Amino acid sequence: MNYIRNFCIIAHIDHGKSTLADRLLEKTHTIAEREYQDQILDNMDLERERGITIKSHAIQMEYIHEGQKYYLNLIDTPGHVDFSNEVSRSIAACEGALLVIDATQGIQAQTIANLYMAIDHNLEIIPVINKMDMTNAMPEEVKDQIVDLVGCNRDDIIETSAKTGMGVDRILSDIVNKIPPPQGNPDAPLQALIFDSIFNSFRGIIAYCKIVNGTISRGDRVKFMSTGHEYNAEDIGVLKLKQDPREVMGTGDVGYIITGVKVSSEVRVGDTITHVINPCEKAISGFENVKPMVFAGMYPVDADEYEDLRNSIEKLQLNDASLSFIPESSAALGFGFRCGFLGLLHMEIIQERLDREFNMDVITTVPNVSFKVFTTRGEEIDVHNPSGLPPVTNIDHIEEPYIVAKVITLSEYVGSIMNLCIDKRGTLKNHVHLTRNRVELTFEMPLSEIVFDFYDKLKSISKGYASFDYYYTSYQRADLVRLDLLLNGEMVDALSTLIYRGHAYEFGRKMCVKLKELIPRQQFDIAIQAAIGAKIIARETVKAVRKDVTAKCYGGDITRKRKLLEKQKKGKKRMRQIGNVEVPQQAFLAVLKLD
Repeated sequence: MNYIRNFCIIAHIDHGKSTLADRLLEKTHTIAEREYQDQILDNMDLERERGITIKSHAIQMEYIHEGQKYYLNLIDTPGHVDFSNEVSRSIAACEGALLVIDATQGIQAQTIANLYMAIDHNLEIIPVINKMDMTNAMPEEVKDQIVDLVGCNRDDIIETSAKTGMGVDRILSDIVNKIPPPQGNPDAPLQALIFDSIFNSFRGIIAYCKIVNGTISRGDRVKFMSTGHEYNAEDIGVLKLKQDPREVMGTGDVGYIITGVKVSSEVRVGDTITHVINPCEKAISGFENVKPMVFAGMYPVDADEYEDLRNSIEKLQLNDASLSFIPESSAALGFGFRCGFLGLLHMEIIQERLDREFNMDVITTVPNVSFKVFTTRGEEIDVHNPSGLPPVTNIDHIEEPYIVAKVITLSEYVGSIMNLCIDKRGTLKNHVHLTRNRVELTFEMPLSEIVFDFYDKLKSISKGYASFDYYYTSYQRADLVRLDLLLNGEMVDALSTLIYRGHAYEFGRKMCVKLKELIPRQQFDIAIQAAIGAKIIARETVKAVRKDVTAKCYGGDITRKRKLLEKQKKGKKRMRQIGNVEVPQQAFLAVLKLD
């Protein structure tokens, strides 16, 4: 145990975590040269294409320090706010953290959020300044920020370049010297904390766990404490680049356990594994359940694929515990699921993974947040979907979730960022100068306002320099209305939204204009209307494709032409009554990108 070190790498997005992990693996000769590729721990194609880490990745390294072999368990974590749940789970399996900060950008919002998470778990923090080889690096300024934030000495900060490998030796020796070995009792009953899991179609569910107390051997009879189900530990081992089987794993080890479980609901992240014969008294206080921030409906394009979609989402949930779902149905789209996500990027990634990993083609409805509706009878209802709203006459008032948003930016962009936040119904709570030209703005604003395009707009008006982080505070009373879209008088429930009354007219008009562009023309006029209750607030018409029925009349009496036109008019009237309008998938996506 004294020669084990468990640590993770935490940072803001794009500060060089995965590249630094590559250098550490190279220095400890964990990977052979022929296996090497950039961002080797990012094993999803999606991660490589976008250049972001989506999943935490654990790997064990062996490092010789002063003649003694040490086992270093590294967990590389994501940096985007939507995947902060991955970071919190990784932190729970570690005793120390490398805090990586970009020498060209300094401390950003997610750096601070991840650091506080690590401090709450009493992790030993090793500050690292990365990208020192860049010409626009500003090490002295960034060191001042780190000393202010962490309260360490300037000499403790390691200057590195993950690209060239500078400073990596010092990082390894500091990990050995500063991060404490795992605390635990090898003679106590087994307690192992599950911090992640994946589904393998041949071997069932593989649980990744950290052994907090006791030891486990291959073939032991174990049970999961939350469900009480018992299994044999068919295979155990540590995580190298591939799984490395072991006969015995002891206290402090981070590895995997395969029990042959096939049902995804039986393995929960945060659960405790213990022995059947000599069980531990209580489970480890693991993680609190994550609250989804954004809700959207997911429906299979082909209604027959409903069960396949359920199985796919369940398997994805194993690998991503922050995804939640419940079945729902829609008049326009049939049977599907109401899914909860941590943010818009999270929703986009889940949709992409369903397509790539499970070949599922899905339609996603307009995302929204969950509201509390108080009825005139004094009842309180949680509404995740606009169609679940009670009749207007029964509603006393509606409350919506509010967040505290922290934006760190250069001082030249403060004015335009304030305008953006105030347009989104934000209230300025605090304005602090961190350094001469870096400002931290704190706003209180409704969560529903940042769901759509807030982050994109923030990045564009600050030329990419603003960083953004938020946390949920409480529900507050709001003046909200349900905006419906009607096609030929028929409501399309998948396009309904709950929206602030002051923004409803403008949003309704934009949606009608957008749908007019996207809905293909039919042989009859299609009326697109936006309505609040019975009141129509906007209308556009998709004109009919007209067949020239009088083409064959080459002269003669006008009544012949009139007779043909009347006949066509009756046909069009009948067609409008029985014809239905197909809404293309682009229409649902376009609503998300409305400016």
